[in-house]
Amino acid sequence: MEKWMGCLLVAAVAAGAVADDWHTWRGPNGDGISNEKGWNPMGAKTLWTKELGVGYSTVSVKGNKLYTMGHQEGTDIVYCLDAKSGEKIWDYSYPCKTGKYKGPRATPVVDGQFLYTVSREGELFCFEAESGQKKWSLDVLDETKNEDSRWGWGISTSAVVEGDLILLNIGKAGTAVDKHTGKIQWTSSGLQSYASPVVFTHKGKRLAAIFSAPGLQIVDAKSGKKIDDYGWETKYDINGADPLVIGDRIFISSGYDREAAMLDFSSGKLKKLWNSDVMKMQFSSAIHADGYIYGVTGQNKKKGHLRCIDMDGEEQWSMPIGFGSVIAADGKLIALGEKGTLYFAEISPKEYKEISSIETGLSQLCWTPPVLANGIVYCRNDKGTLVAVDVSK
Repeated sequence: MEKWMGCLLVAAVAAGAVADDWHTWRGPNGDGISNEKGWNPMGAKTLWTKELGVGYSTVSVKGNKLYTMGHQEGTDIVYCLDAKSGEKIWDYSYPCKTGKYKGPRATPVVDGQFLYTVSREGELFCFEAESGQKKWSLDVLDETKNEDSRWGWGISTSAVVEGDLILLNIGKAGTAVDKHTGKIQWTSSGLQSYASPVVFTHKGKRLAAIFSAPGLQIVDAKSGKKIDDYGWETKYDINGADPLVIGDRIFISSGYDREAAMLDFSSGKLKKLWNSDVMKMQFSSAIHADGYIYGVTGQNKKKGHLRCIDMDGEEQWSMPIGFGSVIAADGKLIALGEKGTLYFAEISPKEYKEISSIETGLSQLCWTPPVLANGIVYCRNDKGTLVAVDVSK
């Protein structure tokens, strides 16, 4: 028996396979990078498809359950599906206006036994993840006396769980809600934007980077106390790509001909190191790997490119994929092009090194980032078609 168990252990180590959940927006580490190892892009094949209704919500996966959102006929729907088959386990619906660019934008977040979702009208929900029973809900815009954007495009922030708090990009410097009770703990006045909060540790303190309409706000995550800010106004008040925290540096980028900037935060104050127009991310967030930044630069209705830049803002390579998005895992990039092509490439600053690609059958617009969880890549389009691509073998 001991010999047999030893052989199994050796085989597992040799295979190097490590499955992992993706239970929150931007993945287990909040940086767009999965912990998964041993998956195989060369064997990619479509596993199942599911119609959800219009929207831009991506998926969160915990164990055998997948959570996402869609919109049909004046109603938002929160789904819990079987992650391997796509079969519905439960759903919950509530009335919500579609608005321009129809449907929900936020991604459900799993925290322990609970699930948190945000509607485009700013209503925060807490559900029991197993059963779908609603525990509480809160109209955050109404409660904080904040308003939707000047253009009426709706709330896009996903819930970010930090200890006992849920952080939201609502108000100029964010809002925090008690995750157990749904009570506001701190808030701010002013105009939010579309990125989600990014929480990080600086000199032993937990801080939150809120990319709102007037620019980047750094606040104490627990109290909401302002630490510093950096003005970064854009056309239509759109700062949609999440800030990327890289050690003591923070990378920000926006579309509408705004550009990108690298900010130094080592002193606790934001100081610009450089700015460059080589990366203009309208709302697709970037990743950092091995000293380089990978992201999709481009503008809605214009050409989009998957691009690699160094830490000084210099372009290394560029690959036209349309206005898409990118994540990474196990030394590989996973990029979903605007027209539904799923690309797998090596993480390399030298050149774009494609491993394989697969046509998902999705058509424009594919603006929602893909997700890798437990050997499956999930992709969707704005019409609400969700495709599961098996990369486990």
